[in-house]
Amino acid sequence: MHVLRHLGVLCLLGLPGLPLAQSTQDAPLSVIDWLGEKPRAIPENVTPSKPAETAVATSALPPVVTVTPLTEGSPRAIGLVPASVTGLPQDIWQGSETATITRLIETLPDLHLPAARSLLYTLLLAEATAPQATAKQGDLLALTRVKALMETGALDPALSLIEQAGVATSPDHFGLWMQISLLLGIEDRGCQLLTQKPYLSSDYGVRILCAARAGQWENAALTLGSAQALELLPAPELALLDRFLNPDLFEGMPPLPAPRKMSPLSFRMFEAIGEPLPTHNLPPAYAVADLRDIAGWKAQLDAAERLTRTGALPDNRFLGIYTAREAAASGGIWDRVEALQRFDTAIGTKSVEAIDKTLRPAWRAMQEAELEVTFASLYAEALQRVALDGASAVLRDRILLLSPLYESVASGDALNAELAFMMVIAQGETPTAIPDMPHAAGIASAFTNPTPRVALINAAQNGQLGAAILNTIALLEEGARGDTAALRDALSTLRALGLEDVARRASLQALLLERG
Repeated sequence: MHVLRHLGVLCLLGLPGLPLAQSTQDAPLSVIDWLGEKPRAIPENVTPSKPAETAVATSALPPVVTVTPLTEGSPRAIGLVPASVTGLPQDIWQGSETATITRLIETLPDLHLPAARSLLYTLLLAEATAPQATAKQGDLLALTRVKALMETGALDPALSLIEQAGVATSPDHFGLWMQISLLLGIEDRGCQLLTQKPYLSSDYGVRILCAARAGQWENAALTLGSAQALELLPAPELALLDRFLNPDLFEGMPPLPAPRKMSPLSFRMFEAIGEPLPTHNLPPAYAVADLRDIAGWKAQLDAAERLTRTGALPDNRFLGIYTAREAAASGGIWDRVEALQRFDTAIGTKSVEAIDKTLRPAWRAMQEAELEVTFASLYAEALQRVALDGASAVLRDRILLLSPLYESVASGDALNAELAFMMVIAQGETPTAIPDMPHAAGIASAFTNPTPRVALINAAQNGQLGAAILNTIALLEEGARGDTAALRDALSTLRALGLEDVARRASLQALLLERG
């Protein structure tokens, strides 16, 4: 088979064996979903093994002592997802400069294809050692990875990663941990640590907040007075802190204007003084606050759609929010909620007629929200068992091709030329005919005459696998935006690097998703 021939290419490249396309019976979880899985229970009635007996000396001579110099500041592998899940080795960054990795992560464009976002999450969360094998480099890379997760709204993984790296490692570590904690509303732990180790932060706003949280109002007021006198903070932040400490003085005053540049501290302060701000114009990280039960359902729905689009919210949690109650109005998001709920009910009844009637409206609603892949992942298994025909059968197969079960569709009969082409791609085989579809020519070239970027393959061979994958993700985004040559080269490079599953799913998403 073609996959077996491709494994031979991996051996020639000398690259680690990364996971290829999974079987439909063993569909992989995304790293975000995997982090939400509960650990398996430890079996009861397990008899502990007998400890080994102490070795008996066979000579009166002193033992041989081996002396090895200690490397000061040697880093440990940092990451939330082990190699057994990601398929990536721990040394993916070893041949690169930390500054290079940081630049590649920070300059990545907004990713349109869910497959590209999923691959980025895998890199950011993978258990890996920093470049140059020094603790300082590990600290810098860990901060970069946490910031990238935070920007997408994946606050829970970001919090876990910064805590693993060590929140008291440096003021930068503590500051980032405090920002995430403020957005999650769990800043009390940070304040407790700051009380024990005040050198971790010189942010007067954080100090005032923590003093007030601890009931030290005089200390908080004195610090605020000093900050006002010496202009140690921007005027909008000083005004916000003043209202926080002295609410009685501002009774009946008009609300404060939102600052031009929002910070987690300011966002939390506005909420504390009873003037919470809307999050739709703020970065995705702020939308996490709207997932709480204290937010209205409309705000929860908006946040769930937004964070699911960035890949930061597990699919099942999105569905739970979407189906929590009946739509309260009509139009916009309410129509989407109603369409999905009707389809979800139809799936539950297993009525072919009801599923056929509700499938297309639900699909149009998810297309409007750009959540097609989430919809496919949630309902692929149930749809696979439904005997639909005609246009509904074609739509079902297109939906399945966007799901982890995409290979199963390739074993069926193609109902038109477009499906036939996509089935060949889903199997990783060479297409013989190219339909009139966007991106079809570039995708076909990646499977007929692959052209992996030589520089990226050489980088991967020289210990720069992580950097090679980051560059390929950026190249894939260029292709998704319409650059046929970039799409061909990106898919070819992914396949040459052993990321066959990513290449196939990215190809199918580029063919099936309509993105502006």
